[in-house]
Amino acid sequence: MAMSFLTKMFGSKNERELRKMQPAVDRINALEPAMQAMSDEELRALTGRFKERSERGEPLDDLLPEAFAAVREASVRSLKMRHFDVQLIGGIVLHQGTIAEMKTGEGKTLVATLPAYLNALSGRGMHIVTVNDYLARRDTEWMGNIYRFLGLQMGTIVHGMSDAERQVAYGADITYGTNNEFGFDYLRDNMKFDRQSLVQRELNYAIVDEVDSILVDEARTPLIISGPAEKSTDLYYQVNGLIPRLTRDKDYVIDEKARAATLSEEGVSRCEKLMQLENLYDPSCIELLHHITQALKAHALFKLDVDYIVKDGEVIIVDEFTGRLMPGRRYSEGLHQALEAKEGVKIENENQTLATITFQNYFRMYKKLAGMTGTADTEAAEFKKIYNLDVVVVPTNQPMVRTDFPDMIYKTKREKFEAVLDEIEALHAKGQPVLVGTISIDISEQLSKKLKVRGIPHTVLNAKQHDKEAQIVAMAGQKAAVTISTNMAGRGTDIVLGEGVVECGGLHILGTERHESRRIDNQLRGRSGRQGDPGSSRFYLALEDDLLRIFGGERITGIMEKLGMRDGEPIEHNLISRAIENAQTKVEGHNFDIRKHLIEYDDVMNQQREVIYGQRREILMGKDLRSVIMEMIRGAAEVVADTFADEKTHPEYWDLKAISDAVYKQFNFRLAGITPATVQEMNHDALADMLAAEAVRVYEGREALVGAENFRQLERIVMLQTVD
Repeated sequence: MAMSFLTKMFGSKNERELRKMQPAVDRINALEPAMQAMSDEELRALTGRFKERSERGEPLDDLLPEAFAAVREASVRSLKMRHFDVQLIGGIVLHQGTIAEMKTGEGKTLVATLPAYLNALSGRGMHIVTVNDYLARRDTEWMGNIYRFLGLQMGTIVHGMSDAERQVAYGADITYGTNNEFGFDYLRDNMKFDRQSLVQRELNYAIVDEVDSILVDEARTPLIISGPAEKSTDLYYQVNGLIPRLTRDKDYVIDEKARAATLSEEGVSRCEKLMQLENLYDPSCIELLHHITQALKAHALFKLDVDYIVKDGEVIIVDEFTGRLMPGRRYSEGLHQALEAKEGVKIENENQTLATITFQNYFRMYKKLAGMTGTADTEAAEFKKIYNLDVVVVPTNQPMVRTDFPDMIYKTKREKFEAVLDEIEALHAKGQPVLVGTISIDISEQLSKKLKVRGIPHTVLNAKQHDKEAQIVAMAGQKAAVTISTNMAGRGTDIVLGEGVVECGGLHILGTERHESRRIDNQLRGRSGRQGDPGSSRFYLALEDDLLRIFGGERITGIMEKLGMRDGEPIEHNLISRAIENAQTKVEGHNFDIRKHLIEYDDVMNQQREVIYGQRREILMGKDLRSVIMEMIRGAAEVVADTFADEKTHPEYWDLKAISDAVYKQFNFRLAGITPATVQEMNHDALADMLAAEAVRVYEGREALVGAENFRQLERIVMLQTVD
């Protein structure tokens, strides 16, 4: 009660943050007439002056009003787009190193140009992180008009570029790219042996677009660079023929919540019989047991055209959150090979991990980090805890008028899809465009076949048609258009309404299943009703849907029975909607636990990673290694002395041959003239001094032989190999 009274008196925390930014917005607006009066050349010349002021130590905060006003005017002249006041607020939020939650269609891509330009003035570079290569290319081309107008250089990092191309892109003032490319480039840089081949600069400032997708959803999976392991693939073929001979619920059980498949006692006995083994759990069979477990997962849990596709004889993973293909990415621990065996394609060699990092630890290395999305507030606690990022909700420019209808829930999938087809037919007949959201490639293709039977013209957007994405999205808002899409159309796409569509009610969003995450559903809804446009949305569900079946369980079925549900009849009820949200909350909580455990594990590794990568970087950057090597020589000499000449043993009892062999093993030279007479007067420290001095003499002799410059390069290579 007291909190409610205080909020009414002083406004919420979010409202207070927004009020603090209003004076800066007023200053930017006051500068607009002066900017409009400038010629193109005068406007462009401001960039040089801003950079000089930044170099002299003027804080970027002081430059903000003028820089933002210059970007706004450059945008008007180059793109015919003027930043609204709420977009200026969004830009200030991003510059402050905070997450801006802006509703879908509020022009987040344009908002990012403001802090990107301002922070690029420092000359240290800045990164704009997108969810896929298509958006990285599109935004570079589109927003690049503003940056080029103002005299800044642009770069794009996408899959398949060479090191030389990447160096140019990272050397630009502003670099667009995907989270995967930035993360993998960091790992690859820390595996290189030559400073000239490094591609990334310091990690100065990043704006992460669709920040909840990248820093939350995708953060369950670490980035891994792997190399081939020397193992035969024959066992995968043998085990693959075994799995179809096992019976579900008798020989193995599936835990769909945990996405795990486990052999039962009967299953273990059956495997032993089929493979002619006495004991599958004998230590000698541990590798075979691992292969059986992975093959079981491949057959029982992973589905073709849902989790992966087969293209040109390769198994390619489909990203569950974005619906996009992930070429070059492979499941670890033999699972990918098990899928290749299942699909009858060539089995590639197993991999071993060479370098790994989580997105959490990669993005926390930036000096300043910011993000934007339409759906972040639900994850505000996680952003604060893991990344120390606050969330500010930025108001919309126009009121949201989209109608979100209640879910329609059916008993079976068959009934649900019949209702979906009827709804599409009715909307198509009245000329209203409809975007149909599906959760997998498989469902999108099944729905497409049924629409063909009904004679309804439509287009399909999934990972198999990604090359036509821009074209399909551009047409999705036209009159009577029907577009079936996976999660690909859920983020970063702007669907413009065609002529006469507003009168028909705008774009209708038809969801065919709820996603595990409420944010993904909200992203799909957000394709409609942008910038005050009319629109509507409705989700069609069935009790057989995975989310309701696995996580809703008996509670939802019980409610349905109480409400008296008949075949073919949908039901709308607040109790059901709440139960579905509870099911989604359960999954989100489960996924949060996975991310939490992953980062706890990676935090331990990160301490080692920072030390090792720090040492590698010092070596690569040409640090004089002589003092380090002298310390290493002294340390190695001490080890030999500790082993063979402790203080309690008199020199006449030292094993001189063992000392000589140890020196050869440690330093690769034979001690000349070490005799009982030469060591008679020595003690432990004197022996260590003698060994170190002899090693330095040999070291300097070899340096003179090959030349100092060549020797330094050799030192670097040996040291890097040692560190690795």
